[in-house]
Amino acid sequence: MNPIYQARIDKVLSAMEGLGLEQMLVSDPDSIWYLTGYYVFPFERLLVLCLRRDGKHKLFLNRMFPEAPSCWEQVWYTDTDDAVSILAGHLEPDKPTGIDKEWTARFLLPLMAHHPESRCILASSCVDSARSCKDEAERDLMRVASAINDKVMERAAAYIQEGMTEKAAADFIVSQYAAEGCEALAFQPIVSFGAHAADPHHEPDQTPLRAGDCIVMDIGGRKDRYCSDMTRTFFCKSAPPEYAAIHDTVREANELAESMIKPGVPLKDLDRAAREHIEKAGYGEYFTHRLGHFIGQTEHEQGDVSGTTPLIAAPGMIFSIEPGVYLPGKFGVRIEDLVLVTEDGCEILNHVDKHWKTIG
Repeated sequence: MNPIYQARIDKVLSAMEGLGLEQMLVSDPDSIWYLTGYYVFPFERLLVLCLRRDGKHKLFLNRMFPEAPSCWEQVWYTDTDDAVSILAGHLEPDKPTGIDKEWTARFLLPLMAHHPESRCILASSCVDSARSCKDEAERDLMRVASAINDKVMERAAAYIQEGMTEKAAADFIVSQYAAEGCEALAFQPIVSFGAHAADPHHEPDQTPLRAGDCIVMDIGGRKDRYCSDMTRTFFCKSAPPEYAAIHDTVREANELAESMIKPGVPLKDLDRAAREHIEKAGYGEYFTHRLGHFIGQTEHEQGDVSGTTPLIAAPGMIFSIEPGVYLPGKFGVRIEDLVLVTEDGCEILNHVDKHWKTIG
């Protein structure tokens, strides 16, 4: 087996041991790819990787799926087979079974009916904790994805002009990810003009850009399976003094939190520092979300940077730092970078200037 996948599986097996699990079912296609290098989206069909502490791992596959690597023991079934019954026959009914959070009830409940004496335990943390700390190959992929995101943000800032609609700007952004070889978007671009920027997740519409408007762009692409994510806030033609001052406050909160990142730092301390900085400026009630989220194969992976998270910064973690201030009906600003925790500090993956500037 490829040593990269073996190392990842070993991390999951170690976590399973901590939960007292001898067997676990992984159904999330992204997690299966992470552990095996095999990817297929199963639609309505059953796809499961059964991990066992004794090393007798098995992939359960429909005959409609592509061939899997030969290093894996494979159990194939057809559309006319009872896939859950076949899976149940390969599990040890006298032992609890770990289940990931992605498995649907239409598979889980029949499995529980097959083995009513066996406990099913939510064990997503076993895989999530492994995926949260990126290995060297993943770190390089995240750097590449973020470098593309820098290019797209700079092109978008140069392209947007007064009178252009949010939707036209978003469509341009989408085209640039395709031009850079991204296979998909990490998420639909958020492009917000003026008062729309007070909605953190506004969907671009036909609103035209006017002089004096703020411009929030939260964008990300997916390159070689790994996602980017970055937000910058600009102004059209001119920056109202109050809003420019708020932008400075948010940027300072972003930079303060990033300056604190190193192994061993509680992530809740980052949220607290950024939040207190914004509170001192008088806008605490308008910072309405957590400071950040984890990211990798999907734009939001398990783990966050919030006031309640128990997580401690560890090498390989990649998460966003994205403070914001949102004044309903008036204005919004958010500044977001992705950061990689290194062995002695952090690496900021985005390099587009964070100071406010005028465009358009």
